[in-house]
Amino acid sequence: MPRFSIIVPSHGVAGRLSQALDSVLGQSFGDLELIPVCDAPDAPAAAVAAGYAERDSRVTPVDSPPSAGLSGARNAGMRAAAGAYVLFLDGDDLLLPGALAALDARLTETAGVDVLHVEHERTPWWEGEPTNPAAPLLARAPKGAFTPDAFPELTGVKLPAWSAAYRRTFLTEHKLVFPDSHFTDLGWGGLTTIAAGRVAVLRRVVVRHRLRRQGSRLNLPGPHQHALLDQVELVLGRVAESGLSAERTRALFEQVFAHVLKTASRPERLPAGHRAFFRRAGRLYRRHRPAGYRAPGGSLGVQHRLLATGAYTAFRALRGANQLTARAGESVPRPRMLRTRLRYARDLRRPLDPQLAVYCAYWGRGYACNPAAIHAKARELAPHIRSVFLVEADQAHAMPGDVDYAVIGSRRSWEVLARAKYLVNNANFADGVVKRTGSVHLQTQHGTPLKKMGVDQSTYPVVAARTGSFTKLLGRVDRWDFNLSANRHSTQVWERAFPGSYEQLEYGYPRNDVYYTATADDVACLRRELGVPEGRTAVLYAPTHRDHHTGFETGLDLEAFCEAAGEDVVVLLRAHYFYDRGCTQGSDRIIDVTAHRSSEDVCLAADALVTDYSSIMFDYANLDRPIVVYADDWEVYQETRGVYFDLMTEPPGPVARTPEELARVFRDGTYAGPGARAARAAFRERFCQFDDGRAAERVVRRVLLGEPPEAIPPVIPLAERIPAPAAATLVRS
Repeated sequence: MPRFSIIVPSHGVAGRLSQALDSVLGQSFGDLELIPVCDAPDAPAAAVAAGYAERDSRVTPVDSPPSAGLSGARNAGMRAAAGAYVLFLDGDDLLLPGALAALDARLTETAGVDVLHVEHERTPWWEGEPTNPAAPLLARAPKGAFTPDAFPELTGVKLPAWSAAYRRTFLTEHKLVFPDSHFTDLGWGGLTTIAAGRVAVLRRVVVRHRLRRQGSRLNLPGPHQHALLDQVELVLGRVAESGLSAERTRALFEQVFAHVLKTASRPERLPAGHRAFFRRAGRLYRRHRPAGYRAPGGSLGVQHRLLATGAYTAFRALRGANQLTARAGESVPRPRMLRTRLRYARDLRRPLDPQLAVYCAYWGRGYACNPAAIHAKARELAPHIRSVFLVEADQAHAMPGDVDYAVIGSRRSWEVLARAKYLVNNANFADGVVKRTGSVHLQTQHGTPLKKMGVDQSTYPVVAARTGSFTKLLGRVDRWDFNLSANRHSTQVWERAFPGSYEQLEYGYPRNDVYYTATADDVACLRRELGVPEGRTAVLYAPTHRDHHTGFETGLDLEAFCEAAGEDVVVLLRAHYFYDRGCTQGSDRIIDVTAHRSSEDVCLAADALVTDYSSIMFDYANLDRPIVVYADDWEVYQETRGVYFDLMTEPPGPVARTPEELARVFRDGTYAGPGARAARAAFRERFCQFDDGRAAERVVRRVLLGEPPEAIPPVIPLAERIPAPAAATLVRS
């Protein structure tokens, strides 16, 4: 019996089916059966599935007519399944690398759970940032296996069917199948959770759900919208029969009616029959409302009460008023809600709080980079200044426990933005943030520029299209009071790329202080934490983002590199933060550290760096450890992105243009030889000017404490600095 049965419906996605099947068969964990479900033996997808079945005995296609819909296809797959656990995957989605190994490990750890809920990633079809919608919910779940009563909010109705693994014998014992018709995931999620005795969660992204350009079929107008109420009636009817606890009943009731109200508030989805939909929904609401149930507050609570009383005309009027409010506020980027906008305007009239500082890094990705380093030093040197970090909702769970934070877009985030005297960011705050008289905005930046930045990007069409309005960009620059620089090269670039009236602070990057303050014990501890084997040479491979690519591509066969470079080489893979999905992948000799909290930690653990055009090379040079540039597409990058200097003539170490050349410089020791040391010394002289281990102190004293420039500690000369020791003794430049 295989460990997993993976069922892949294929209706309408024949062109992308092979990618989904490859993502399953390419898993490092191979104890599986793959069941593509095709419309018919002569359907386009059937030919694709048949080809895979010929090449791999684990592939067993089955048929289900299109008239049976998605539920029929999944049920057909379940009838053919023989695995211990069943998973579902849409035919145009992907199972991420290492997913099955992670599932197997978690299922072993939580032995015998009926359902294992996992995280998934929603990826826009063209542009926009991927999201992890399940993360905030699953982050609150108990750590091990638990009964549904221990976490009533996990009802299953908010998660898609492919965001979980199901014990097959549990499904057969309870005769669980996908309900017919549309919105089958809601019915399935509710029924499986009601029946489950033990569940668990896996805090890892397992599936990449690729949104379609046309959007979800369920959002299209038509009579199929009435099927939502069929699923609601089915689930709530099963609740009534099952004798669930009051907490679980209340959570299920509230979550299924969140779906109902979402549809009811969009009459365009029901050009005919919207009144009938509303009235039937009201009857279901009154019939299944839990005893003592109290509707939520605010506008949502009003909708609950109108639905409960069947007040259709008032409900339509409320929606019309909300639409007028939304149109009136379209010109204000943020805050979005009228009440929040009014509060923000009110707070802007209140006095600034001279002892409040607001920090943000990488558009809310968490506690990181220069803002985090400044925040930590401010606690030491300016403890009287209270600090609030702004963070996106899906990253809030990763914030340190002793750091006060507010979720971006929340009422509190706008309140502190209005009241704080000090605002610190390594990117930019939202366009709607007002620069108040007396407030101090510090732009810390997040790297030394090799690629074109700011208004210098305007002549590069691919980049300019992604940057958006340069007028808005310059409006954000006008809020800056101080701009941080790590070297004179950066100072000159910032002045040209971000023209403004701010003061340049040539103090170094606070995030790089650790490269001079970390000890040998710190380095050893980090290597153990990352899983670097004792005695191995850890090579950090950190490629940059390419604007002309649609996703992350390593550009290098890392397994082949390890084999060719030497037996003692392991690779630490760190993709650009745009591709950080909060999960890891790798092998015995490749350790994926993309999701690790700190790039500084990863650099400290590495014995050498291989990069292409990433700004990490300028930071890593502070450690005076070997750097190799792998420039297999330099000319393309130069043409599409634009650069400020020729890296090929001024590199920090050897330059390799092919995988063979790269392996050779490690195999013969050139990467750490005299030529490499000489190139690195010249590079450090130019780009490590102001990073000396005291940058954060200088920033706090100048910006937060208001000390005059002449009182700020001077930069220690490069020749007098002692970088953090490497794991292995290397000859320094």
